[in-house]
This record gives sequence, C-alpha cells and structure tokens, in this order.
Amino acid sequence: MSVSGVTSTGSKRPDLLFGPGATDVPHQMVRAHGCIVHDADGREYLDFIMGLGAVALGYGNSAVNLAAHAAVDRGTVGPLPPEDEGELAEELRVIIPRLEQVRFLKTGAEAMAAAVRIARAATKRDQVLGCGYHGWLDWCNSGPGIPQSTQSLFGTIPFNDPEGTRQAIRAAGDRLACVVVEPVIDAAPAAEWLAVLRTETQQVGALLVIDEIKTAFRIALGGATELWRLEPDLIVLGKAIANGYPLAVVGGSADVMQHVQHTWISSTLATEFVSLAAARATVAEIKGTNALTHLAAVGARLFTGLTRLAEQDATGSVHCSGIPPMCYLRYDDEARSARVAAECARRGLLFKRTAYNFVSLAHDASSIDSALKTLGEVLASC
Repeated sequence: MSVSGVTSTGSKRPDLLFGPGATDVPHQMVRAHGCIVHDADGREYLDFIMGLGAVALGYGNSAVNLAAHAAVDRGTVGPLPPEDEGELAEELRVIIPRLEQVRFLKTGAEAMAAAVRIARAATKRDQVLGCGYHGWLDWCNSGPGIPQSTQSLFGTIPFNDPEGTRQAIRAAGDRLACVVVEPVIDAAPAAEWLAVLRTETQQVGALLVIDEIKTAFRIALGGATELWRLEPDLIVLGKAIANGYPLAVVGGSADVMQHVQHTWISSTLATEFVSLAAARATVAEIKGTNALTHLAAVGARLFTGLTRLAEQDATGSVHCSGIPPMCYLRYDDEARSARVAAECARRGLLFKRTAYNFVSLAHDASSIDSALKTLGEVLASC
C-alpha cells in the first residue's frame, strides 16, 4: 500500500471504522450520490457517515455541483481575490451577525489554529483551554512529534461541568488567551455551562472561541451560536458549509479580527473559486429549501430509534449519544462496537461506531427505518 496507513484521512481507516482485521468490508469507494455509496466491487451502501459530517445536502447535490462546475470553467484559481470571497463573507455576516469579518481557509484544523493564533495576538497570552476535538495540529494535541513546550500550553476543560470549567479558567487566569469549545459533545450543552464559559472568560480577559465545524449548517443555519444565542469572540465554521468541498471559516468582531493584520495567516488555495462557489450555493440551498426542518425530522426519527435499540439491548452496554442531527450508538464493549459496524457494512449499511453519524437532506423516513432494522438485527446477533 503506497498510502501510509491505508488512507490520508485517519478517521476513514478501515481499522477505525470496522475494527482491526475486519474482512469483507469496504475499504475504498468509487462513487457517491444522495446518501448512497458505491465501492469498487459494485456493492451499494446506505451511508450515515456522510463524509465525516461534511455533507448535509446529500452527495452530489445538483445545485452545489452546478455552481462548482461553473467555477471550474471560470479558471478555478487566479492571482487576485475572487468576487465570491467578499460575497460569501457578506452572506455569512447576515446569517451570523457576530461574523463582522472573516478569513477563509481549507480545513477545520487550519481554521481552529488560525482562531487560536488570533486570540494569542489579541491577548498577548499563550495558554489555551479546550473542550472537544479541534483537529490534528500541534497546538491542541500531545504525543510523538509534538514539542513538550507546545503541549504545555494546552489544557482541557470538562464538558457540561460548570464548576470544573470555572476552576480551570480561574486557575489559568491572566495566562489564558482563549477557551475553545465544541458546543455539542455526546449531548446538548447545558445553559449553565455556556453561561460560565462566557462569564469566566470575560472575567480573566480571555477570548471565547466556539468550534462550529460540525454544528453550523446542521443544527441551525447559524449553528449553536444561533440556536443557543451564544456570544463568542470568535467562531469557526467548516464541514457542511460547502457540502463536501473543502472550505472553513474563522471570524468574529472587527475589533478581534483586526489582529489578523498583526500576524500571518494565509493559505494559497483558501480563495480558489470552486469551494467558495459551492459554499454560496450550499447556503442558498439550505435557506431556500426545508433542509434544516428535514434534518431535524429525520434526525429525530433516527435518535428515537437508536434510543429504543439501546434500551432493548440485552447486555445494557449500548447507549444512544449525541443530538438528533448528529448521533451514534456508544458501546461499553469496544470489540462489540467493531463487530456491529463490520456486520452492518456487510449488510449494506455504513454506520459509524463512534461520534458521529449524520443525517442529510437525502435521507428520508424509509432510509432511517432501513438503518434501524439492520442495526436491530445486527445488535441481536453480535
């Protein structure tokens, strides 16, 4: 295998999806449309992984693809900023008024790193506290290849734990540049926890960064910031913003974003035509259809079904986690989770065994019911 580790996207490795040594499971795909994926052997799969959450309208959405094709015909990339960049920025500001100014990048990991750099430039501090997964870059990770000095600048806060969060922020005090959080981790955020995040960061002079990479354009057009009326200093968008085309956003108030001018944040392909055009088409499609209402309805159907399966499981070791538009079955037994995922794949269902599975505009009641039927049969046999 010439690709180290089988694939360049770690979360798509067969051992992570289906467990080590799983056989007769799909390793590669050749085509996707709607919520259906085809592998190289001609087999068809009903998919709930949805590009790791990057697709909310369904694979190959015609309106988005039409805009992308037109952008290719315009030359894809050039030496000057494209008009689409400013136009998309204005459209995002209307959707999320706190995005007075933005910068575009290609990946969520890049955009989160940019948010942290902006926060450090704005506060002239180094320490960061985080809650959730914010990408693979050095600033928020540990392990081989990451300098200890870098690791020492990042700590974690507990999800939905107001008192633990308060203590962590106060302990960091005037060393704290920012707190970065995913608003949904296995459950919806508690109002008290959100209030503590905002109050305590303001108290110590740190910025609050909301990582909306999974939640924006899915739980609401403006994500958690809109749904729960949050007041972050910086917001990061990604994944579903361009329905599978690579684009991410970091933005906030003009006062905070002006610090971009005092550091260096740049990406050669951040302003290529195709992803910007795809994002504009995605936003228009979501606003012009019942997409979010549909995601809520089919997500609720899936979440209710998963909850029922977990309650009926004879072992008591399976639980439904997440929120309706992005949920999964959480297993106490890791080996069992692998067996279930692999057997589902053999029966034509791609259903992630860890956070999260995502519904899309292409899923309907029958596809949800089909997935639940397969999961129920597999759980009973594994």
